[in-house]
Amino acid sequence: MNFGIIAAGQGSRLRQEGVDVPKPLVEIEGLPMIGRLIDIFLECGAESISVITNEEMTEVISYLRELAPTMPCPMNIVVKTTPTSMHSFYELSSLMEGKGRYVITTVDTIFRREDFSRYVKAYEEAPEEVDGMMAVTSFIEDEKPLYVATDDAGKITAFLDSMEPGVKYVSGGIYGLSQSAIPVLDKCLAEGVGRMRNYQRALVAYGLDLRAYDMGKIVDVDHASNVASAEAFLREGRPKH
Repeated sequence: MNFGIIAAGQGSRLRQEGVDVPKPLVEIEGLPMIGRLIDIFLECGAESISVITNEEMTEVISYLRELAPTMPCPMNIVVKTTPTSMHSFYELSSLMEGKGRYVITTVDTIFRREDFSRYVKAYEEAPEEVDGMMAVTSFIEDEKPLYVATDDAGKITAFLDSMEPGVKYVSGGIYGLSQSAIPVLDKCLAEGVGRMRNYQRALVAYGLDLRAYDMGKIVDVDHASNVASAEAFLREGRPKH
């Protein structure tokens, strides 16, 4: 499996709240968020890892460039300031062409390693006709969540801005897609679509078979207070010493 990380945001809310390092380098359990993701991807047998960060994040760029030579798989580092997360997604998806199924996450998405491993395995073993598998969660903490409607078989039928009857999931910021999703992304950019949620709606509109995978609890780190809550979540259920 090939993996990608979107780490191109400004992290303005964290800076306003006194966090003095770029968001990707904020530590969770002693590891920078971006380093933790890379470790998890390697545990899942990553064939390659691609990362996009913006030109202002010089500390992040240095961190990645120092890490790259030590990696057991290729690391592609894209340094580019993009107008939206969808444009960042496009830059990474372009690197995935011809490589089969891939998974892209946002850098501030915190989940348990074992939950992610099960998700990747489920996606790898999904039937060939499945065009994508999106990680979803019933834990809703995001300020503007993207709700995910599914049918009884777990197929995604809609991406919604607000809760509707029967909808129990929101997007977890983890996107598993196949090569069939790349032409849709190209069309969206050509048509001026500028938001990830609208790209996901286009995938459904074009008839792609997207499945929802309930990954349990997923936490986003958007505020300084989220760091402590993310670490507390990761400690839940672990044996006490």
